[in-house]
Amino acid sequence: MWLTRPLRERSTQVFLGILFAALAVVTLLHVTMPEDSAFYVSSFTVTLMGKYLCYALLAVAVDLVWGYLGILSLGHGAFFALGGYAMGMYLMRQIGDRGTYGDPILPDFMVFLNWQELPWFWHGFDMAWFAFLMVMLAPGILALVFGFLAFRSRVTGVYLSIITQALTFALMLAFFRNEMGFGGNNGLTDFRDILGFNLRTDATRLGLFIASGIALAIGYLVCRGIVTSKLGRVSVACRDAEARARFLGYRVDRVQLFVFVVSAMIAGVAGALYVPQVGIINPSEFSPIFSIEIVVWVALGGRATLYGAVIGAILVNYAKTVFTGVMPDAWLFLLGGLFVLVTVFLPKGIAGLLASRRKKKEEPDSDGPDANPSSNSDTGKEATA
Repeated sequence: MWLTRPLRERSTQVFLGILFAALAVVTLLHVTMPEDSAFYVSSFTVTLMGKYLCYALLAVAVDLVWGYLGILSLGHGAFFALGGYAMGMYLMRQIGDRGTYGDPILPDFMVFLNWQELPWFWHGFDMAWFAFLMVMLAPGILALVFGFLAFRSRVTGVYLSIITQALTFALMLAFFRNEMGFGGNNGLTDFRDILGFNLRTDATRLGLFIASGIALAIGYLVCRGIVTSKLGRVSVACRDAEARARFLGYRVDRVQLFVFVVSAMIAGVAGALYVPQVGIINPSEFSPIFSIEIVVWVALGGRATLYGAVIGAILVNYAKTVFTGVMPDAWLFLLGGLFVLVTVFLPKGIAGLLASRRKKKEEPDSDGPDANPSSNSDTGKEATA
């Protein structure tokens, strides 16, 4: 099966081993260690790590289309935010009459804005299965419509990147409007429960952290299964020589559309897991700057590797956590400088650097006795003569 094929790869085995080991260690340190111990992992740290895992899943989705399809998407923040809003709508419906205004149907922001009835697009979000389905369908349908129009028109390169950035900017402006019915500037917040579990308890936060890790593993396997299949080889061919792939009879637009939609749905899942852990979703997640940051994560980690995107997302966001606390005004300058340095000195990212070092170690020593076998054979022939 295409989904289990990556499990035979050593890189996948190492990645999943490290991921599940990290999940187990953090869980054990959080559950078993006393709070005054130096090895105790606090609930805040667990939530922060869960957020990093959601970002890593988002980076994997971007690497799928950028690294293997050659599409530099600057709009994946929109798919991430749509998945987050779908989850946020479900969490808002779970509040019920426990809100500030006590309305069992309308969320607090709708009561404040004098809405008389629930908008039609909010119906069904009181059911978990419907909300979880919309987490993937909402970004997937948007990607399907957008990709169908763009790829069918053969929009490529920087033009496609600009259009994706315009898409997320337009959505950001739309979601800022109160009449859209998504909370306007404040967004959706004050969540209480998810699937009947209190979001403010340590156990639920730990469960969301573990769920984020499992989702990252599944997302990685899905992407790896695609890129190691025939579809993945065709995707690489479209990336490297699109005109030649068309000449050979491949429907390039269909390949691009399928991979783009799958990537958008994975980004939506990442956004859905992100929202209950941070406790809010607002239009700032649609910001084009955020989508550009995602590209920086993938570039730093190394595109067309998938695991490199995970490394880049975790490292950059950890640095962001540190530097925004120490030098908040300088973070964007540091991020831009980091992108320039990576582009100049590490064009293949951290994953490429690790791969080159591993390859050098595997090469035989040039000064060893077997360095030049041809000369040894010539010497042997002369001795025989």
